[in-house]
Amino acid sequence: MPLDWRRALAVVAHPDDLEYGAAAAIAEWTDAGREITYLLVTRGEAGIDGLAPAECARVRTAEQLASAAVVGVHAVEFLEHRDGVIEEGPALRRDLAVAIRRHRPELLITLNHRETWGGRTWNTPDHRAVGRAVLDAAGDAGNRWIFAGQPGEEGPAPWGGVRWVAVAGSPEATHAQAVSEGSLERAVASLAEHRAYLTALGAPEPAAYAREFLTRVAGDAAARFGGRRCVAFELFPR
Repeated sequence: MPLDWRRALAVVAHPDDLEYGAAAAIAEWTDAGREITYLLVTRGEAGIDGLAPAECARVRTAEQLASAAVVGVHAVEFLEHRDGVIEEGPALRRDLAVAIRRHRPELLITLNHRETWGGRTWNTPDHRAVGRAVLDAAGDAGNRWIFAGQPGEEGPAPWGGVRWVAVAGSPEATHAQAVSEGSLERAVASLAEHRAYLTALGAPEPAAYAREFLTRVAGDAAARFGGRRCVAFELFPR
């Protein structure tokens, strides 16, 4: 992975998406002094069958804030789109372009936008929609004539400084960030903060589940990228 950047914006659909895909790399980067902000398109309110959406949103928001802090991320924002039915199109691209203009990142991070997870499991509509919209919004943010707002409106200036979009969890990974044992441990703790969600998925011991899952993923990536545990990304230069 390129490391000559200082600021990143991580954009995903739901609480827990970054913890499944990128948290160990994010821990490495924040330890090195890089600034990373999380932008969640929804609050994950449709993610727990036994909780009404409003209560689910409250629980999952709290879990996301705690989870982000574990890996050194203290700025977490939400766009308030509806979980499960995110609409890919100009409205989502506009929200993302405005956020990119405000935060002025060099690196965008998102989750797998492809149809499957390596041909084995169908990806969800929300992941696909957000991932593709992030790739599009990276260019939109730099074009002053796209999403310019109404006449007289003050908005953030165009930002054409996005240099890469890094897609975690992609079946077509091209680059990797090596991670230390400490960063992997923090990623495990970060995913385990999503206790209510993981329990609803059938994981009675969230920490044990998080450790098994993330250790396996990092090991699988190591087999492809030089033998050291790592987080793999599909990198799109801008």
